Amino acid sequence: MTKWKSSDIPDQTGRTFVVTGANSGLGLETTRALAAHGAHVIMAVRDQAKGRAALERLDGNLELRQLDLADLDSVHAFAETVTKVDVLVNNAGVMMPPRTLTQQGFELQLGTNHLAHFALTGLLLGKLAKGDAPRVVTVSSGLASRGKIDFDDLNGAKSYSPTTYYAQSKLANQLFTLELARRLATAGLPVTALMAHPGYAATNLQSTGPRGLMNLLMKPSNLLLAQSAAMGALPQLYAATAPGVKPGEYYGPDGLGDMRGHPKLVRPVKAATDEAAARRFWELSEKLTGVEYP
Repeated sequence: MTKWKSSDIPDQTGRTFVVTGANSGLGLETTRALAAHGAHVIMAVRDQAKGRAALERLDGNLELRQLDLADLDSVHAFAETVTKVDVLVNNAGVMMPPRTLTQQGFELQLGTNHLAHFALTGLLLGKLAKGDAPRVVTVSSGLASRGKIDFDDLNGAKSYSPTTYYAQSKLANQLFTLELARRLATAGLPVTALMAHPGYAATNLQSTGPRGLMNLLMKPSNLLLAQSAAMGALPQLYAATAPGVKPGEYYGPDGLGDMRGHPKLVRPVKAATDEAAARRFWELSEKLTGVEYP
């Protein structure tokens, strides 16, 4: 793969993208790049004031809509407003907050990063299947390598570590994508499921989630080690737009330790390839969200 850049995105005129968390960080840069290449982008944003501020800084065929991923009622309401979608980018996330619960009582990272996107994808799947070369791109993290699905304490009620439960949610993204790819193939639906990770990209995710010492450490780390959000968004932009991608593929930066650089094909973590665990987790996700895939 050459050093792929956002300028390599093919013309997206006539195609509709839904990008969650589109008002900042990776989501904002993804939206900016897609709009610059002719896409119609639905910016799915929790904080409408921040969304409007972001919208004012962008050019293109854009619209702002309300979506609170910490509330499955909001996910349902948002999905009903979408009449056409070609690509869904499951980008939004929270990172290492103190233990917090969603409106439905799920641990915030699992609920936001995985369960809400699981529900949103399922609710939009019928519309995606009618799209133009439809894709679902879900954003994971290198920290998925430290993840484990704790079926006995999924929400951290017995013991909670912000980092452990963030890693669980990012492993969940990979389990979901690979199982979705298998199920789409079995069903014969023309939707391609892919995933991406940004390496270490400087976004507000590191400053708004972690508390205490972790928060203090991440500020200089962002300045010294991280690449820009625009570079971090390249793997998910590649997965969303590049020709020739295949179901279940995973893209990340090509630099040392997959931390920085241009998009390349990378391997999912070993735990994500456990098909029995993926089926079990899928069935549990359907039960918890109340969204059953057709």
